[in-house]
Amino acid sequence: GNMLEGYVPFPEEFAARYRRLGYWETKTFGERLDEWAARYGERTALVSGEQRLSYAELRSRALRLAAGLAGLGVRREDRVLVQLPNTWEFVVLSLALFRLGALPIMALPAHHGAEILRLLQFSDAVAYCGPASWRGFDYAAMIGDIAPQAPALKHVLIVGAGFDEIARTPEGPLPEGPRPEDVLLFMLSGGTTGLPKLIAHTHEDYACVMNHATALAGLAADSVFLAVLPVSHNFTFATPGVLGALSRGARLVLSPTPSPESAFPLIERERVTNTGCTPAVAIQWLESPLRAKHDLSSLRAMLVGGSRLPAEVAKRIEREIGATVQQIYGMAEGLNNLTRLDDAEELRLDTQGRPACPADEVRIVGPDGSPVAPGEPGELLTRGPYTVRGYWRAPEQNAQAFTADGFYRSGDLVCATPSGNFRVEGRIKDLINRGGEKISAEEIEGLMLRHPAVRNAAAVAMPCRVMGERVCACVIRRPEASLTLDELRGFLARAGIAHFKLPERLELMENFPLTAVGKVSKKALREGVAAKLAAAA
Repeated sequence: GNMLEGYVPFPEEFAARYRRLGYWETKTFGERLDEWAARYGERTALVSGEQRLSYAELRSRALRLAAGLAGLGVRREDRVLVQLPNTWEFVVLSLALFRLGALPIMALPAHHGAEILRLLQFSDAVAYCGPASWRGFDYAAMIGDIAPQAPALKHVLIVGAGFDEIARTPEGPLPEGPRPEDVLLFMLSGGTTGLPKLIAHTHEDYACVMNHATALAGLAADSVFLAVLPVSHNFTFATPGVLGALSRGARLVLSPTPSPESAFPLIERERVTNTGCTPAVAIQWLESPLRAKHDLSSLRAMLVGGSRLPAEVAKRIEREIGATVQQIYGMAEGLNNLTRLDDAEELRLDTQGRPACPADEVRIVGPDGSPVAPGEPGELLTRGPYTVRGYWRAPEQNAQAFTADGFYRSGDLVCATPSGNFRVEGRIKDLINRGGEKISAEEIEGLMLRHPAVRNAAAVAMPCRVMGERVCACVIRRPEASLTLDELRGFLARAGIAHFKLPERLELMENFPLTAVGKVSKKALREGVAAKLAAAA
């Protein structure tokens, strides 16, 4: 059909097969919203700060906002840059845009002026929606500064100002909505390179991953799901996240931040059953003295992903918090792998899951592109019913990132275990090459995290004239703990790893630099260490 300019469609024979097998349902998210409201009407859909919205109210707010946006002239296929924190406005705006067929670009509160300007210019977005300010940053001032350089931008909707006004529009007739095969939204790729990579998902493909992840996470009408990571992440938005919870008639609770101070009182008050977080957040929860003050016993399952979860930490979550750990390894481009809630313990604690949908295809290949031997590490390549066939408006990047037959090159190094579950060994780029020996940063990090003095750790390459690269350990210590390089090396040596993998420098840090999507920025750590070495020389 008439597809968005720059969108790379699924080949027709694949689309036909996914529909025939029932993985794609010919239904839009506007129609889903109507169904949810009809089915779950007066049940509480959403808890956000002081607001408690029923399913019927959620729909009526979304339709009123859609009418307000249509009144401004926002049309099908228009891009709208959304930069909202975990608030009801984010959920209502997303649903309103889905009904209109206007396309949200899911930016993160962590993005600042330069990144937002690049996105506005790249996408020709007609509208921006953000908070007035959030956690000390003034978004209204930021967008005011950059708007003149974004010629397509016509509307700036600030929550507490212009946004609230159009949200009060009375319900009225709406223009015809999108079709199921149309683009639904844009997610940002986690890459830290210059040009933004925008990932376009359709109504059909996005509902596919939502449905499968939600079923595997065991969400049902009696579930209470707490969103703690930014809702603009694919993980928190749809796998199963916000949309998965709403699709089951569950109650969705939004936490402003993942900190124990925000999350624990909500878990206790709302009797939260499910949540999704990163290993760093899980560690913070385990270490928090607030755990003794709050009743977290309602938690049934914690979905953990974003980076590799050390088995030690997984074990502690099950033992100390009492929730089943479910690991998720996925990408906004598509493929999501989850451990199953009934997997044997060693798979639950020590693998990152297997594909969510039976139609997901995976190849694990060596540097030459041919399949590796079973159990050997290689790069994961994938295609399937919710993995995009190309980034939007990015033909050059697509030539690199996708194979001729439509497999996405993940850049992740994985091993298949005999069970069919994957173990993520790191990024292909996250290998430290020490004189030809390739060292997995994640392996060293997993071992360092077991040291009693270590709160968080990152292993990065530092330049070396002789070996090319050597291992530098960046460590955040626990309060009151001391640690030397010799102690750390001795500890790692006793763990039984090859001598060439031992760190040759220790950087003690207060905190780690983060990328815009909230992951530890290895690039910034590497550059920091390299600069220190250069200064010392």
